[in-house]
Amino acid sequence: MISTSDKSTRALLLSMLNDISDEDSFQELRLLAQTAAVEVVGEAVQKRNKIDPAYYVGRGKAEEVAQAVKALEANAVICDDELSPVQIRNLEDLTGVQIIDRTMLILDIFAQRAKTSEGKIQVELAQLQYMMPRLTGKGIELSQEGGGIGTRGPGETKLETDRRHIRRRIHHLKEELKNVQKSRKIIIQSRSYPVISLVGYTNAGKSTLMNALTDADVKTGNRLFETLDTTTRGLVLPDGRKALLSDTVGFIRKLPHHLVEAFRATLEEVKEADLLIHVADGSSPTIDEDIFVVNSVLKELGAEQTPTIIAINKIDISGDASVFIEGYNKDNTIGISALTGKNLDKLLEAICSILPSNSRKAELFIPYDSGSAVDEIHKNGLINEIEYKDDGVKIKGEIDIAILKKYEKYLIN
Repeated sequence: MISTSDKSTRALLLSMLNDISDEDSFQELRLLAQTAAVEVVGEAVQKRNKIDPAYYVGRGKAEEVAQAVKALEANAVICDDELSPVQIRNLEDLTGVQIIDRTMLILDIFAQRAKTSEGKIQVELAQLQYMMPRLTGKGIELSQEGGGIGTRGPGETKLETDRRHIRRRIHHLKEELKNVQKSRKIIIQSRSYPVISLVGYTNAGKSTLMNALTDADVKTGNRLFETLDTTTRGLVLPDGRKALLSDTVGFIRKLPHHLVEAFRATLEEVKEADLLIHVADGSSPTIDEDIFVVNSVLKELGAEQTPTIIAINKIDISGDASVFIEGYNKDNTIGISALTGKNLDKLLEAICSILPSNSRKAELFIPYDSGSAVDEIHKNGLINEIEYKDDGVKIKGEIDIAILKKYEKYLIN
């Protein structure tokens, strides 16, 4: 693999097209390249029914691409599919430049975005699992010191392309993620408040909605995967209930399987949520396809049965979302603008009506010397019956689960 660490990546984009969805995918590849700070100097497409097992595109088209690479002075070719080791090697030999497939490009973007130690572990694991079958005699280097696609690697030290070394590293990372997953499950199980997860296609406006609802100050921008690490903030609902709102990584077409597997610990947030808000870009011409992609990933995660509100975002750009809502014939679908705040009150009302209650019926006996507990229970519950005894107060009512955990020693079985 030819490194471009000493100069910017000037790439020609290459895709196989055989239907409209492929055209959408190619448009997305342009955005991915832009996100990775790649200078796109040309594009090439070929319409054919089957991907060529040797060159991805046909041999003739591959030769045309090689000529275009020289004419455009490109130093890389980015393909809109995951390539086999044979395809990569053959195209590199023919073009004389670095061949980057869609998966490699996405992994590179994730390597740039990962900030937390967990995120970095997950990206490194996905990179190594991707690289393992693609090791060649050329000596692939995975180093953070590089500046080009495929050189932003998992660790500060260079990893030689020794399969046994990489297998050991993969095993170690998987063990680390298992520990992360165990810790996350303990945290999830110990939560006192219901959890709402924002899901959706990348760049649909999840982080903007997160900021609008919670003042979270999550970084936003018109780029794919602007947010990678999960952010969770408290949310006070109009009915007084408290909940946790979680913003997760966005999804895209052809999301690499290695990435879904590596980020499964993080995506447990989605699986364990009490309610999902599926944020869709109302200004996108491919909104139906975007929603389908997200639903497919949710199904893969086992979260397809979780109660869901579809929030058609960016109606400040697209106009009224009623036509889409009627055409989609989906309950709990609301047109909103996270940027201007339009209809966020309706979204919050829908959350209140769908979100499972975070209170339960309980009976407690509280000694008089713990009078503050009585006040707190009054503030966070609906008291149906109160009886004053000689040594304390007996209370029955619908009480916040978090408060019950705090004062569980006073519960009457």
